[in-house]
Amino acid sequence: MNVVQSVDSVALLPAYLAAGTAVLVLITDLLVARPRATIAVAALGALGTAVGSALVGAGAERRTFCVGADCSWIFGGRATVVAVVVALLTVGVLGLSVPALRAGRSPVGEYAFLLACSMTGGVVLGAAGDLITLIVALETLTLPLYVLVGLRRGSLASAEAAVTFFVVSVVATTLTLLGAALLYAVTGGLHLDRLGTLLAEQPELRDLPLTTAAVAVLLVGLAFKVAAVPFHAWAPATYDGAPLPVAAYLSTASKLGGLVALLAVVQRALPADQTGPVLALLAVLTMTVGNLVALRQRRTVRLLAWSSVAQAGYILAPLGALALAAGRTDEARSAAYAAAMAYAVFFVVLELAAFAGVTALRPAGADGGTLDDLRGAARRHPWRAAAFGLALVGLAGLPPGLAGLFAKVTVVRALLDGGAAWLALVVALNAVIGLAYYLRVTAALWAPTTTPGPAAALAGGGASGVPVGGVVAVVLAVATVAAVVLGVAPQLVLDLAGR
Repeated sequence: MNVVQSVDSVALLPAYLAAGTAVLVLITDLLVARPRATIAVAALGALGTAVGSALVGAGAERRTFCVGADCSWIFGGRATVVAVVVALLTVGVLGLSVPALRAGRSPVGEYAFLLACSMTGGVVLGAAGDLITLIVALETLTLPLYVLVGLRRGSLASAEAAVTFFVVSVVATTLTLLGAALLYAVTGGLHLDRLGTLLAEQPELRDLPLTTAAVAVLLVGLAFKVAAVPFHAWAPATYDGAPLPVAAYLSTASKLGGLVALLAVVQRALPADQTGPVLALLAVLTMTVGNLVALRQRRTVRLLAWSSVAQAGYILAPLGALALAAGRTDEARSAAYAAAMAYAVFFVVLELAAFAGVTALRPAGADGGTLDDLRGAARRHPWRAAAFGLALVGLAGLPPGLAGLFAKVTVVRALLDGGAAWLALVVALNAVIGLAYYLRVTAALWAPTTTPGPAAALAGGGASGVPVGGVVAVVLAVATVAAVVLGVAPQLVLDLAGR
């Protein structure tokens, strides 16, 4: 067997562009030392990464770093979707960060550099063909976020959130690496497709207790990354303590990365009859606990955090159909994987719009505040509140938020096709529970206000005298338009997710 790895630089172009963006940000910050120039370079680099990824992905699937038939880099349809979405989310988060960076809450150069590094991990993650590349990419996506969460100057809440996030992530990484090591001990392979082939062709390997332990530990490690119940406790405190734009990135790009990693190992490497029951249980617990706890939240970001936990349950639900024989047919499995990926894309677009709405309605550099702080916001900022309300309605799965509605219909249809009608019923019941808090927040935006407090008085300007700029409004508008477009043409996302 030829052990010389072939290298296709065109296939690697998205990774080159993302990593090059991080390097250019450092150089710009060092030589020019102008915040606007640094942010502009980061934003243009992220846009270039999105365009480059789309161009590379427009052709046939490209593979590189191959030994025989096993490749460590596979850039196809799904990798293209992940790379483009992560890069565009990075641009959006940079836009949301502009008011706080102008106010001097965080050092601009370090902030933009760390965000570009995290984007690089997300771009690589979608194309990972082996466990080592997958885990390294996931950590590259996550590691800069430890610092970004705690980078806000003079904030004890941010420091506490950063420590919490770091400790939990270290545990999750340890478990993920242990699971990968145990799988290597059982099979002697690390490439995802080879692992899948070995475990499918050699049933005696699946029956080993060590294999069961490896699958369980690997799934638990990745479940931490997506904040699936019962491995979710870190998410609400971390989101609430982080700056709003960083919380937006955690809830979108970071969560998408964890879900992509989990989907990769489940689809290509691990036995479906072993992962299916675990994922079904995780999905039920995650969506139910997330929705029930969200009902009691009074702080805006904590509510969105628990909502994000529940949404992860919906994304995992189609994979739970693998627990049944009917859900393990080739057609049912393809539908389940496509539904999970499509829902993830719809979710991150709507979630970015929701965080953009909160940022636009709050003072520059402030936290998300409480639901009472948003009361009557539509009277002061009708268009911003309307966009925020549309995002919330979309997350609830109601029209006119067609993207969210289509996402839930896709999940339910995949479950029914896989014979998991009971799980489809759980999804439907949880969607009804979710309506309560999404509509409560939406109604509060148009509710009459009482005597305005300090927070309400600052709703149109910054706590440090820096108003929320037009850049945030632009991000909110673009995210809203993207959500509307995806809702009108949802089949495009589903087709790309199924490639």
